[in-house]
Amino acid sequence: MEINEMTDMTKSEKAYDGDQIQVLEGLEAVRKRPGMYIGSTGPRGLHHLVYEIVDNSIDEALAGFCDKIDVRLLPGNVVCVADNGRGIPVGVQHKTGLPAVTVVFTILHAGGKFGGGSYKVSGGLHGVGASVVNALSTWLEVEVVSEGTLYFQRFERGHAVTPLENRGPAPAGRQRGTTVRFQADPEIFKETIVYEYDVLQKRLREQAFLNAGVNIHLTDERPPEDRSGEEQDREIPYENVFCYEGGIRSFVEFINASKDVIHPDVIHFSAVAEDENSTAEVAMQYTDSYQEQILSFANNIHTTDGGTHEEGFKRSLTRVMNDYARKYNILKDSDKNLSGEDVREGLSCVISVKLKEAQFEGQTKAKLGNTEMSALVSSLVYNKMMTYLEENPATARTIFDKALSASRAREAARKARDLARRKNALETTTLPGKLADCQSRNVEETEIYIVEGDSAGGSAKGGRDRKFQAILPLWGKMLNVEKARLDKVYSNEKLLPVVMALGTGIGEDFDLSKLRYGKIIIMADADVDGSHIRTLLLTFFFRFMRPLVEEGHVYLAQPPLFRITKGKRHYYAFSDQQRDQIMAELGSGYDIQRYKGLGEMDPEQLWETTMNPATRTMRRVEVEDALEADEVFTILMGDKVEPRRDFIIKNAKEANWDV
Repeated sequence: MEINEMTDMTKSEKAYDGDQIQVLEGLEAVRKRPGMYIGSTGPRGLHHLVYEIVDNSIDEALAGFCDKIDVRLLPGNVVCVADNGRGIPVGVQHKTGLPAVTVVFTILHAGGKFGGGSYKVSGGLHGVGASVVNALSTWLEVEVVSEGTLYFQRFERGHAVTPLENRGPAPAGRQRGTTVRFQADPEIFKETIVYEYDVLQKRLREQAFLNAGVNIHLTDERPPEDRSGEEQDREIPYENVFCYEGGIRSFVEFINASKDVIHPDVIHFSAVAEDENSTAEVAMQYTDSYQEQILSFANNIHTTDGGTHEEGFKRSLTRVMNDYARKYNILKDSDKNLSGEDVREGLSCVISVKLKEAQFEGQTKAKLGNTEMSALVSSLVYNKMMTYLEENPATARTIFDKALSASRAREAARKARDLARRKNALETTTLPGKLADCQSRNVEETEIYIVEGDSAGGSAKGGRDRKFQAILPLWGKMLNVEKARLDKVYSNEKLLPVVMALGTGIGEDFDLSKLRYGKIIIMADADVDGSHIRTLLLTFFFRFMRPLVEEGHVYLAQPPLFRITKGKRHYYAFSDQQRDQIMAELGSGYDIQRYKGLGEMDPEQLWETTMNPATRTMRRVEVEDALEADEVFTILMGDKVEPRRDFIIKNAKEANWDV
């Protein structure tokens, strides 16, 4: 058999000639490999279709020709995006002989963003947005109002099915603009074509912050059956209007809404490059938090991996803070300079740059590569921040008190870490005493269960597969790291064993390559205390070991809530609904056991329901939106009671209550 397969492969290789080369015409390449253009064909890629069309309207706003964008979700999950910009040109594009609007929607890399002078600044790097959306839609319709005349064209799966039609005078009140309606193709988006209103809302709010004065109206007109589960009971229409005259200053205020700020005003700077081809804008404000939060954007694109603009900001902020501190004797000659981490502790900051020829690293545009932006942002921050500190000495003193406190805590953390190392507590060869380690050292297959309490830990140890499953029972009081600096972590008897077991270190010392287990599974009771433990551990991972979450290593175990027995057969239910369904199917003559804790299960039951890879259910923890995650952790674990109460009231309907 193996020999025959090898022979067939050899024949196939010999047949590799000119006839084997496929030429994909028009937009066929997009439909063949959609992930290359929108990232995925799951929910993220689905929503990306909307972003591409909205970004074209935003580009009109950047060019100064648009101040209103209307986004509507219609029955059937049809999307409608309308703006009052100039309208896509309807004249003939001489190279193709087709109307320009047809070219924009049917030919890749066609548009006004390739040096023709239509757009000085644009977020559309590749010029493929409109045509890609067209290719991946069952149908798409575009209306253009130009000089009071309405033009219309319809496409199906990327192909024009009508010519560009002149439909006469535009309706009253519509003097110009573009309207695009489309329906995502279920042949491409097999998982779902249902848009989540809240996902779109976050993105459009962000765009409104980044483009001061632009009015973005989002409306959901879908019936309940066309909405996602948690959004089905909302009123129809459901809508929001986003418009922020304060721009990124309002953005910082929004970020800090659930935090306590240490100075009332948002510090704001802006500058234009000498060649007038780029601008830079920074808004920042310090809070009493111990974490920094920097959001950077280039041409309205969120550069999640930073880039030259963010590097220039960080470098310049550290330099200006130390220079000011030396100049005004806040730091003495014998004192060490403040580190970047010191001067950014508790900082919330938004950096927005706009430039003519943006260069991004990677297809996802996650990192800006233009070297000139580092110099522009660096110069802006140094000069304007020095002036601000000198003109506002009281605020400057408050900021420096925060930075000096952070510096002392960092030194205390270093000493605590060194002390722990001298005691062999953090050496990779030393593991916590209560850890029941696994035999395998292959990170691809190993997993560690972090379990609350010795009772549950005993059941887990007895039920595990020793080859690849490790068990770490926790004991003692767990630290809420949302309210603590790094030095407190090293002295916490509940968190230090976790650090020791995982082997990666924390904070500045974190090294993902040293991770000892591929899966980190939090296994806690299905009650209020268990939820609190999960939240505390997740806060710790997010704040001090974030790559564990970002790279998909953290999971939540899902133990059953009920055991239903009839005769010699056992059934497990993981929710009230599942319990009721099983009871209805069994009819009568059954017994129900409600598990109050993991310790009530014997090792065999725990293995069968929660630990056996073949039968268990787990939830992987992901960070879809770092800003939202940061906000949720701040609300749930911070000091402010009011935002936490509002959050609980808003989300109570989604909770599982055990009365």
